[in-house]
Amino acid sequence: MLHGISRYFVRNLINSELLKQSVRFEYRVVYPKDIQKGKKPRKVMETENGEPQPESAAAGVGEGDGQPKTAAQLKKEAKKQAKLEKFKQKQEKQAKIQGNQNDKKKEKKKKEAKAVITYDIDTKAGDKKDITNAMPDSYSPQYVEAAWYPWWEKQQFFKPEYNRGSLTEEVSKGANVFMMCIPPPNVTGSLHLGHALTSSVQDSLSRWHRMKGDITLWNPGCDHAGIATQVVVEKKLFREKKLTRHDLGREKFVEEVWKWKNEKGDRIYEQLKAMGSSYDWDRACFTMDDKLSRAVKESFIRLHEEGIIYRSNRLVNWSCKLNSAISDIEVDKRELPGRTLLSVPGYEKKIEFGVLVSFAYPVEDSDEEVVVATTRVETMLGDTAVAVHPDDDRYKHLHGKHVMHPFRNEAIPIVCDEFVDMEFGTGAVKITPAHDHNDYDVGKRHNLPFLTMIDDNGNITDVGKQFAGMKRFDARYGVLQALKEKGLYRETKDNPMVVPVCSRSKDIVEPLIKPQWYVDCTDMARKAVEAVENGDLKIIPDMHIKTWNAWLTNIRDWCISRQLWWGHRIPAYFVTIDDPNVPAGDDTDGKYWVSGRDEDEARKKAAKAFNVSEDKISLRQDEDVLDTWYSSALFPFSIFGWPEQTEDFQVFYPGTLLETGHDILFFWVARMVFFGQKLCGKLPFREVYLHAMVRDAHGRKMSKSLGNVIDPLDVIHGISLEGLMSQLENSNLDPKEIDRAKAGQKADYPTGIPECGTDALRFALCAYTSQGRDINLDVLRVQGYRHFCNKLWNATKFAMMSLGDDYKPIPTIQPTGSESPVDKWMLSRIANAVSTCETGWPEYDFPAITTSIYNLWLYELCDVYVEYMKPIIQGNDEVAKATVRNVLYNCLDTGLKLISPFMPFVSEELWQRLPRRSENDPPSICVADYPHAKDFPFRNEQIEQDFEFVQNVIKQIRSIRAEYQLTKQKPEVYLRCSDTTVSQLLEPYSTAIQTLASTSTIHYIQTDQQPPMGCGMSTVSDKCEVHLLLKGLIDMGKEVTKLEQKKEKLESQRTKLDNATKVEDYETKVPENIRQTNAEKLLQTENEITKLTEAIATLKAAE
Repeated sequence: MLHGISRYFVRNLINSELLKQSVRFEYRVVYPKDIQKGKKPRKVMETENGEPQPESAAAGVGEGDGQPKTAAQLKKEAKKQAKLEKFKQKQEKQAKIQGNQNDKKKEKKKKEAKAVITYDIDTKAGDKKDITNAMPDSYSPQYVEAAWYPWWEKQQFFKPEYNRGSLTEEVSKGANVFMMCIPPPNVTGSLHLGHALTSSVQDSLSRWHRMKGDITLWNPGCDHAGIATQVVVEKKLFREKKLTRHDLGREKFVEEVWKWKNEKGDRIYEQLKAMGSSYDWDRACFTMDDKLSRAVKESFIRLHEEGIIYRSNRLVNWSCKLNSAISDIEVDKRELPGRTLLSVPGYEKKIEFGVLVSFAYPVEDSDEEVVVATTRVETMLGDTAVAVHPDDDRYKHLHGKHVMHPFRNEAIPIVCDEFVDMEFGTGAVKITPAHDHNDYDVGKRHNLPFLTMIDDNGNITDVGKQFAGMKRFDARYGVLQALKEKGLYRETKDNPMVVPVCSRSKDIVEPLIKPQWYVDCTDMARKAVEAVENGDLKIIPDMHIKTWNAWLTNIRDWCISRQLWWGHRIPAYFVTIDDPNVPAGDDTDGKYWVSGRDEDEARKKAAKAFNVSEDKISLRQDEDVLDTWYSSALFPFSIFGWPEQTEDFQVFYPGTLLETGHDILFFWVARMVFFGQKLCGKLPFREVYLHAMVRDAHGRKMSKSLGNVIDPLDVIHGISLEGLMSQLENSNLDPKEIDRAKAGQKADYPTGIPECGTDALRFALCAYTSQGRDINLDVLRVQGYRHFCNKLWNATKFAMMSLGDDYKPIPTIQPTGSESPVDKWMLSRIANAVSTCETGWPEYDFPAITTSIYNLWLYELCDVYVEYMKPIIQGNDEVAKATVRNVLYNCLDTGLKLISPFMPFVSEELWQRLPRRSENDPPSICVADYPHAKDFPFRNEQIEQDFEFVQNVIKQIRSIRAEYQLTKQKPEVYLRCSDTTVSQLLEPYSTAIQTLASTSTIHYIQTDQQPPMGCGMSTVSDKCEVHLLLKGLIDMGKEVTKLEQKKEKLESQRTKLDNATKVEDYETKVPENIRQTNAEKLLQTENEITKLTEAIATLKAAE
């Protein structure tokens, strides 16, 4: 009705002369909130100012240029109005009904919302959690995760010294050591899912080694994050006090940074604790601590004295935004297919890249010109030559001549150089030695002037004449226009290119000539390659070895200077000598620089080097600081007090494992190998395990602008969609990016993220971790593992009731001798899980380990064994009760220990509630013995194979029950076996089949016997049929129809198989194994058809 009325009004209005009036009407679709879902929208009109105009208002206007309406028109209009009123009343009635329904739904939803279960017992921080109270009805992460971590810390479970004497003595006696250090997160940072993955994998490994009995140290730490921290504090300083760092001066500014660090710097540590990370917090290190700073200074001095660290004036990667040099691997290479507009920090409008601009240089004293092409036309302001290939016939007559620079009004030479590609462009190349890496080399070869035309801030210097003071990319357009005005511009065309982008600031990197400190990496890189080739260093997965070798074979020297105030100030001093016999030095000359642990040592070195007295020496320490990655490269041994030979250094260096993401393989891993071998004479670790990168459920990289960067604490505690969006509002994203991110969040998390808990998140991340593959993590799938935690909870709760208050487990893991086949099967599955884990951990096979544990708990213990034992516990057979209780206890105790490295909180909570084997048992599951395969000699593959067949029987019975909705009835079962070995296999499991399939009596019959009339039938195999007595419970005719359809399908399959075997040359062209498989399939299909035919006949006879 609604749709029809709207169309009627619209049609009449369009046909009227109303559209000729001064008021223009437009039509738009409106979706009023009060229209029920599924109804079509109503239509209204808008005036030019956008105000809605009811259709009834239009109806009152005359149709003839304001002429009075006729009686017929008025009657027609009244009819319309009556219909509209009737529609309006109906709409209001619907809205009221809908509103009442919504209110009821809200009220019902409110009633259904379960109260969150929390741990409310007053427990002092560090005291053991009170578990004497009854277990809550269901699993609650908030309840389970409360109080345990402070107790673990206070008991010092995470310290390698726990329950041990001298570590040095332990190691000398042959104790195994597992040492791993954290990839130190930035002090400015907060956890994201990448950190959560790192923490989950590393903690699971640490906990496994600790439970295995190894001396285990997982050393925490934090990076001072030079650039990131300085930027944060500078912004804070200006926001709160309107001051810059230069207003304060270096010393006062560094004090402000330390103040910020002491107030805010522990945030990420608290987040790591929330993840359950078992670090030895007493050994936590900050890369600016005195101990680590001493190692930084010592390493620099040693390497400088050896000539490995040296000073050079050369092109560096310069970030104008950061006002600092950055290393090669901090430069992202962004590939452009052609003309592209990019956002550049400091510019309101996007800047054009990916084009090749051609312009002409007039040849001096000639009418000729040389056309050159460039992707950075502004840099022509610093050109000091034009290069051509010496063999290029087009330019041989210009060898030795000059061209005129149009803005500097000076001649620049035409030089011959073989680096020029004669086939590219015009074969002539502009040379800007001070702003291009290739041009730099040409400039050196031809002794050209090096003119710096862009300053540190990205502005044009005085070299640029009329463009001086302009921002570099503003000058790009200014130079282009000026060339056009001078008649020198020739063309612009698309040009695929790579643009260097600063990974930290997203600024376009500018090559500038700067005197900086460098590390000669050649020899260290060669030894790092050899270490992998020799097998001394193992990289897992080995797919990364090729990249490792390629990068290290072609490595460039590492620029370690950074123009910052926050960081390790370079311990190098420029020497000025008050002696006329010694010439004054230049800042770029490395000979006039000395390094020292303090100024006195540096002065002594300088006096000795220049053979003058110390009083003649004046020193100026370098203002720059070292690259943050420099101190990180020392981390594996600086944390132990190197260069001092401390006990920790002797026990824990070299470490066992370095676990991290492959994205910092060269930023950090390679450099640790460099410095470890060079300064300590040993590799810093024996293995490198590189986990995958975390992507979202759609396989996209995590990006704030996509709205898919998730704080793991939001997964742990849960968060609403509104909460997610409010985080975006408080971010530094562009408003357009915020809108895009919100749309992404709404699409992926329409109802927010449910509370999943720490254990579920950790288990999910480790379960996803497959070597060599990125992780496409659907956050909502983590909720599935939260439900898994609930299974663990319910199984343990049931077990506590089944075991009884007085249950005392036997001292060792062993059978009672009275086990049924199902008991033996369960013990075999425990042994299988233990064996799989024991094999998987050393191989970092997390999918195999987690799958095995998950299956043990969910599909074997909860779904099968717990259900099987319920009637036994309720029965009167005390021997059987004792047996299943023993098996159940072994399942729980072992299963909780197996899962503990992944799920530390719930495993501790449940294990603490289990009775103990002896008073000497460990106080916590995290220091209990991890299950060893040698203690579980119960694997019985024959029983597992037999029980798999039993489960197939149970599955078929359940399938028939479900098909006929037999939820309460317990029908009789007839198992028709064509082979006595099958019936002999099944008979010992009769009780289990009755229990798990919910049936009454089970009868075994042979193929020459018929089941009673009125049975539903399903085939388990060609040797076994399940017949469920359905007579009196179902419609027999319906069952006949189903079986006939199944028979028809099988007959079609038989025909296809039969035809396949009759093709020409089948016996000669088709491989024997395929022919044999086809023959077996054909025989099996025919057997099933025969059985179905018999079943149909049986049911028809029973009708």
